[in-house]
Amino acid sequence: MAAPVWSVDPRSGKQREEVAAEATAEEVDATVRAAHEARGSLADRTVRAAFLRRAADLLDQAGDSVIEAADAETALGPGRLTGELARTTAQLRAFADIVDEGAFLDVLIDHADPQQTPPRPDLRRYKIPLGVVAVYSASNFPLAFSVPGGDTASALAAGCPVVVKAHPDHPATSELCAALLRRAATESGLPAAVVGLVHGFDAGVELVRHPLISAAGFTGSVRGGRALYDAAAARPHPIPFHGELGSLNPVVVTRDAAEERPEQIGAGLAGAMTLGVGQFCVKPGLVLVPEGAAGDGLVKELTAKVSDTEAGVLLDHRMRDAFVAGVQARAELPDVEAPVTPGAGGEHTVSAGFLTLPAARLATEGPHDLLLEECFGPVTVVARYADDAEATAVLGRLPGNLTATLQLSTAEGAGEGRGGELLAEVTALAGRVVVNGWPTGVAVAPAQHHGGPYPATTSTSTSVGGTAIERWLRPVVYQDTPPALLPPELREENPLGLPRRIDGVREA
Repeated sequence: MAAPVWSVDPRSGKQREEVAAEATAEEVDATVRAAHEARGSLADRTVRAAFLRRAADLLDQAGDSVIEAADAETALGPGRLTGELARTTAQLRAFADIVDEGAFLDVLIDHADPQQTPPRPDLRRYKIPLGVVAVYSASNFPLAFSVPGGDTASALAAGCPVVVKAHPDHPATSELCAALLRRAATESGLPAAVVGLVHGFDAGVELVRHPLISAAGFTGSVRGGRALYDAAAARPHPIPFHGELGSLNPVVVTRDAAEERPEQIGAGLAGAMTLGVGQFCVKPGLVLVPEGAAGDGLVKELTAKVSDTEAGVLLDHRMRDAFVAGVQARAELPDVEAPVTPGAGGEHTVSAGFLTLPAARLATEGPHDLLLEECFGPVTVVARYADDAEATAVLGRLPGNLTATLQLSTAEGAGEGRGGELLAEVTALAGRVVVNGWPTGVAVAPAQHHGGPYPATTSTSTSVGGTAIERWLRPVVYQDTPPALLPPELREENPLGLPRRIDGVREA
C-alpha cells in the first residue's frame, strides 16, 4: 500500500490531514506512459499557446484559493505569494507569445549549391521537442518553480508533456495547481495527461530513471540534485538534467564604494539577505568588505538593520534545524564573530544575523571552507579583506554561482580604478553579474539568465526567461528531402509564417 503524504504546518510543526498518497512505481509508470501517449497532441503551436494562456487565466481566477493553500503549507505570506502567482501566470503568457512567434524553432535553410567545394546539398534545420519532461518542484517557490512554474511552462511551450514530482512541503498546493493545468488542457482540446503529478521520494527517483522520460528540470539542494543528476547520467540512455543546485552569490564591495555610500550598501545588503527569511536561491551569502574605517560604517549599518529584522518562519522544521545547526557550526570557527547572532528565534522561528571574519581565513584551504558553502536562511558572511590581492585570492577559491555582485564607486563605474578588472573576475564565477544593485529578484525577461557554473547549475542553460525553452528541444536537419515530405516548418513557401534564415540571410 502506498505511504501517505502529509502536509506539515511550518508555523507549528504539526502534521495536517493526508492530502495525497506517495506514488508507487506502477503509478509513476502509468503517469509517464500516459504523458508519452499524449505528446502528439501538443504538435499544433496554436493549441499550445491557447493552452498556456488558459492555464494562466484559470490560475488567476482561482488566485485566492491557490494563495490560501500555499500560505498554509509554506508560511510565505499572502503578499509574497500574490506576487509569485502574478509572476507564474506572466511566465505562462510569455511562453504562449514565444510559441506564437515561432523563432524558438530556429529555422535555417541552405539551398543546394553545386558550385561550392565540396558541393552543398539542400539542408533544412529546425528544432523538435525531446519528449516527456520530468519537473522537480522547489520548496521555496510553490508556484513559480513548482507545478505551474517556469520548467513546466517552458517544457509545454516546447511541445513536451510534463510529469511533475511535487515537493513534500506543499502537496495540497501542487494538487490544486495540477488540477487547474489539466482543466486548461481539456478546455483547449488536449488530453489531461499532458500534465502529470506524482508524490514521494521514491517516485522522484523512479521518474528520472523511467525510459520514457527524455529530460529533467530540478531546483533544490546540491545533495538531492546531484543524486538525480548522477541517476540521469547512469541510465542506459542518459538524458539532459537541468538542475539548479546551490549558490553562494558573492558580493564584492570596493574600498572606494564603502567610503562613498556605507549606509546605503549596508542597508541594501540587510534587505537582500533577509528577504523572504533568506530563502531565495540568489541571497548574497558571502560579502567581501574592506578592513578599517572604509568598511566599518557599512558593517555598522548592516548591524542596525539586521537587528531590527523580526524572526521568521522557514519552509519546514527540517530546514529550520539545518539552519540553526549550520550557523552554529560556522560561528564556532576560529576568528569568526557574530555582530548579530543568527539562529533560533523561537520554537518555530529563526532570527536573522551575520558573521564576520578576516578574509585571509578564506584565501587558503582549511576548516573555514564551510563558510564557502550555502547556508539556506537569513544569514550572510562578511569577510574583511586587507587589500585587493586578498579579495582576489578569495574569489579564486569560489565555486560556480548563479550571481555575483559588485558594489563600485561612481568613479569605478565610469571606468576608473579596478571596476573592469573586478567585472572580469566575477564573470568567471556566475551566470548573472549585478553592479550596484542586489541579486534578489530575478526578472522574467527575454534577456534573463538564471544559471551558472557548477554547482549553481548542471548545464549552461537558464531556467528563467524565454530561452529556457531551448532546454527541451533538439535540432534535426533534413538533407535533399522531397518538398512533399518536409514538415510544414521547413517548406519553401513557409506556410506557417515562421521567422527563418535563408542561405545565411534573415528573412524580412
